[in-house]
Amino acid sequence: MKAHAKKAFVIVCGTAAAVLIAGTLSVTVSRPASANAAFAQQTSKPCGFCHQNPAGGGKLKPAGEKFKANGNKL
Repeated sequence: MKAHAKKAFVIVCGTAAAVLIAGTLSVTVSRPASANAAFAQQTSKPCGFCHQNPAGGGKLKPAGEKFKANGNKL
């Protein structure tokens, strides 16, 4: 019985360590969002109006560059 208890303890500790490591990596590896939804909120236009990617983020179109250069204001 002691061997089974020891094996179960090792498995539980190993799983807990794996979850802790995965959680730590997800916090340290993730990047903050760089997209700004201010234009979409002000104009009700989709993100693709300013961004090459229709979902937003990444390279800006000329309209997005103008908005950014104006301090994120119309």
